[in-house]
Amino acid sequence: MTQPPTLPKDDLIRAADEVKIRQRLVRVALGHIAADTRLRVGKLLDVHARMWLTDQEIVISGRRIAYVGPAGTYPGEVLQEVHEPDLMAVPGFGEVHKHIESSHVTPEWEAALVLPHGNTWTCEASHEFSNVNGARTLDFWLMARRAGSPQKIFPLPGSAVPPTAYEWGGGHFGYEEQLGFMTESLMVAGLDEVMDWPAVWNPENPSYDRLWGMIGATFERRGVIEGHAAGIRDLPTINAFAAAGLASDHEAWTTDEVLDKLRRGLFMELRPHSLTEMVGGLLEAGLQDWSQFALTTDDRSCSDTLRLGATDHNIRLAIKAGLPPETAIQMVTINPARHMRLTPWVGSIAPGRFADIVLLDDPDRVSIRQVWADGAKVAEKGRYLMPVPRIDWPDWATRTVRIDRAITATDFAIPAQAGRETMQAALLRPFHWDDDFITMTLPVSDGQVQRDPERNVTKFAIVDRFSGEGRTAAMFWLGTGPRTPRTALACSMGHDKHNIWVVGSCDAAMAQAVNALRETQGGWALVREGQLAATVRYEVAGLMTCRPPEDLDAEMQALYAEGAKIDWMYEPTFSPRWFPGFPERLAFATLTCAPWRWVIVAPSELAPEGFVNVATGQTHPVVW
Repeated sequence: MTQPPTLPKDDLIRAADEVKIRQRLVRVALGHIAADTRLRVGKLLDVHARMWLTDQEIVISGRRIAYVGPAGTYPGEVLQEVHEPDLMAVPGFGEVHKHIESSHVTPEWEAALVLPHGNTWTCEASHEFSNVNGARTLDFWLMARRAGSPQKIFPLPGSAVPPTAYEWGGGHFGYEEQLGFMTESLMVAGLDEVMDWPAVWNPENPSYDRLWGMIGATFERRGVIEGHAAGIRDLPTINAFAAAGLASDHEAWTTDEVLDKLRRGLFMELRPHSLTEMVGGLLEAGLQDWSQFALTTDDRSCSDTLRLGATDHNIRLAIKAGLPPETAIQMVTINPARHMRLTPWVGSIAPGRFADIVLLDDPDRVSIRQVWADGAKVAEKGRYLMPVPRIDWPDWATRTVRIDRAITATDFAIPAQAGRETMQAALLRPFHWDDDFITMTLPVSDGQVQRDPERNVTKFAIVDRFSGEGRTAAMFWLGTGPRTPRTALACSMGHDKHNIWVVGSCDAAMAQAVNALRETQGGWALVREGQLAATVRYEVAGLMTCRPPEDLDAEMQALYAEGAKIDWMYEPTFSPRWFPGFPERLAFATLTCAPWRWVIVAPSELAPEGFVNVATGQTHPVVW
């Protein structure tokens, strides 16, 4: 045997390094250079053919697979032998579309959380961090891997930066930025979900040129353009969506919608909350070929992951709905890897790929005994075995809540016209997808338009956290927020722009909650009856924290416990996931993508009061 040459670090995928790595793998596969490890397993799932192969060996060199075949057929020497005759090998699970930010822990801690669940690679839908500090998007997402994390993150810079032309803040991406990201790193798989459909189809929309510039740059680099087709159900619009080059959708709500989009060439990504119904309906409809489907998590907090699982939870749901385990596993391995054009590196147990392997003792239950990543065992029986890299996140990641003054109650006041005892008000409610806003007559007192808790009316506001000025847009909302006096809830995670949102029963409590987030640099702040009752710290980008998931979960449980002491308003809305009680999903109620129409955003040139119809660009006073 010849001595192996010195190899590149092989943490990130780089074209020049890839040549050297594969030159070595060729010689290892032929037996000319000794391999590092032979992992022999009782069975191996060939996801290309959906077939189980008996008594197989996986030969590993460095972080990659060099050889796969029946036990005893490898012609070379190996330095380490591992035999697991009772276990079944499947490829490391992948996420085709996930916002790691929604776990609320930084990437190195996210890896420690999900790797024991088999999740070895993730396509990061990065418009969350990108909206906070767009210029540092790749620096942020590649840092954990550079520091030694075995999880692969493939960033997709956000199309929704900003989400609409009526928003502004920590990032602004167009043609030049997207081309730069895709040129800089082979880890960049494409363009994050295109959410602003009105800006794609309407040349008069102020974001039209920006979005088509990003789409064009992605085509130039042969990347994948991910879609977000919420509310798009009629055939002309589905056809237009596919014609634009938007390659996927994860927002379908019915079986018929899935089939209509599938037949127009869209890759369908099924999320857990609708997965059981979708799989059952598609099986009943007679679907035979599942190669154009993936299972996707999209958003899941670390608390829910600790309780439910990660990608393994999605697989179990699909199996329970009627899919064979082998098909469900394809939907988190080879299918998403093919769609994202990542098959040279992930998605199968095959030569050249990273040696990311999940060893099961029962595929029907997705019972995971071991997880291997980068050619080493990183988890066993649900326990992460590796040290978590220590990353001292720099100021550009940890000093992102910039409000250079104290917020006061007057920031949330809504003045009335002189001499008026009542005024007409525009109201929204969470997940308000109507063409028109709600109108209501509200009382005036002390020169200000007032809430009306008897009719479930409270006040909601957006506070910009990027300019330093704390520009504020306030209006009235229906059916959410606290009825308890002198109480407010604020959060720096407000999809997708991630300004601070705050809802409250009095203006002073709203100011108190926002000022608490100025101190913590983001997270949650709950004021109850004039006292700060609970905070949760998201000191990284105002979205995540750099600490163990269990620590964050304990803080969240304390917040929930304090929240349970408050009388929360509630009325049903269009979203089936809007529930009574602590209104955590208000973090998603500030979305501005389709099918939203009227929304509240931080004041801007195009929306001076912050109240705008993002589908048409129309603005309106909040009271008149």
